[in-house]
Amino acid sequence: MDPVVVLVISLSCLLLLSLWRQRSGRGKLPPGPMPLPILGNILQVDSRNIPQSLTNLSKVYGPVFTLYLGMRPTVVLHGYEAVKEALIDHGEVFSGRGSYPMGDRVTKGLGKCVCLTGNRWREMRRFSLMTLRNFGMGKRSIEDRIQEEARCLVEELRKTKSSPYDPTFLLECAPCNVICSIIFHNRFDYKDQHFLNLLQKINENMKILSSSWIQICNNFPLLIDYFPGSHRKYFKNDADMRKYILEKIKEHQESLDINNPRDLIDCFLIKMEEVKGNPQTEFTSEALVNLVNDLFIAGTETINITLRYGLLLLLKHPEVTAKVHEEIDRVIGRYRRPCMQDKSSMPYTEAVLHEIQRYIDLIPTSVPHAVTCDIKFRNYFIPKGTNIIISLSSVLHDSKEFPNPEKFDPGRFLDKSGKFKNSDYFMPFSTGKRICAGQGLARMELFLFLTTILQNFHLKSVIDTKDLDATPVVNGLFSVPPTYKICFIPV
Repeated sequence: MDPVVVLVISLSCLLLLSLWRQRSGRGKLPPGPMPLPILGNILQVDSRNIPQSLTNLSKVYGPVFTLYLGMRPTVVLHGYEAVKEALIDHGEVFSGRGSYPMGDRVTKGLGKCVCLTGNRWREMRRFSLMTLRNFGMGKRSIEDRIQEEARCLVEELRKTKSSPYDPTFLLECAPCNVICSIIFHNRFDYKDQHFLNLLQKINENMKILSSSWIQICNNFPLLIDYFPGSHRKYFKNDADMRKYILEKIKEHQESLDINNPRDLIDCFLIKMEEVKGNPQTEFTSEALVNLVNDLFIAGTETINITLRYGLLLLLKHPEVTAKVHEEIDRVIGRYRRPCMQDKSSMPYTEAVLHEIQRYIDLIPTSVPHAVTCDIKFRNYFIPKGTNIIISLSSVLHDSKEFPNPEKFDPGRFLDKSGKFKNSDYFMPFSTGKRICAGQGLARMELFLFLTTILQNFHLKSVIDTKDLDATPVVNGLFSVPPTYKICFIPV
């Protein structure tokens, strides 16, 4: 048979199969726009601004609707009520982790820890939380480490001598050293070239993951295997990271003292020894590499982006910065280093930190969820394994809870008497069973790093503050702020 005829017949069959699969499920799933064969609804979602696309679609189809990203149906939850009902009221069912092809490729199907599900996820999460607590999360010991790292950060910022400076890498070094002290039992000098190279790879990979191309690759996984693109650079950077982690694990194995674990790697190696006779164990060498890689990246980049965005917003709103300076002068002074005990006496600073996290909307659609079993949700039927997109943007930018949500206003988190007030809508770390395991550490770092910087410096913009643009340069998996320069003027 003529190859052209075979190709036409094959494509026709594929189109018919696509249409049949999409139509056969639409009577059960929530409503949504009519998908195209193979492409689904991909053309109706702006990959450069996914949160806004989801908001626009929710105005037509309601807070629970279905999108076909390629040939795969995905249910979108938009707005506080739908998110709360799913992640809290039906938390166990919605605790699965959705498909993420880019993650599967780099872990050879074992899954990155943030993408795990079932027993493997429970085991890794339980171990991570226990180990982080044992090494100081929420305790004075980790507070001391953060305070010391904040001091080192200030010393490096002084070396800029008030000149215009891009703070990206210094604001990455500090939180990275905190997580390194927990994982590797050591910190790095800020001028260590090997350390800076690793940070550059992390920074580059976060931009790649948030790009339009990667959103397309995740929806059409064949592109990952057979097409060139930035995903190749992502895989190369990730491989270099894993090579470094394997070298560190080997060093730990050679010097391990089971009676005196120094860090998370030691604790994992001890656990591996305890369960080595169990063929079903989740504690394997591959799992250790994945866990360390995830913690290393998450513990570095999320704090880095939030601090970078935070300083940009403080530059743009000098009246807010002045109030934080006043509160620091009154509560802490200029010579005592900030501590977590100060936070309860600094409601305005706490409100600013909350507003920064709300405003920047760091992970707009969270990491994909999935339902662990069939569920009837709001009179719709969602089959087991269906991917779920959680629109955290729709909660953090809810106009009823936060009037004029596009405006930066710390007053949202203050009552009439000036005391700090929280909001159920404040979900930068997500909510429910999949809430970020390191949120306690993150909150501690953000408070101590920001207050220490402002205790020691005035912030000066290189350009008119009215011309500062806080619009993210990419808005995919992460909201990545634009680069900018800032002058750190010693107080």
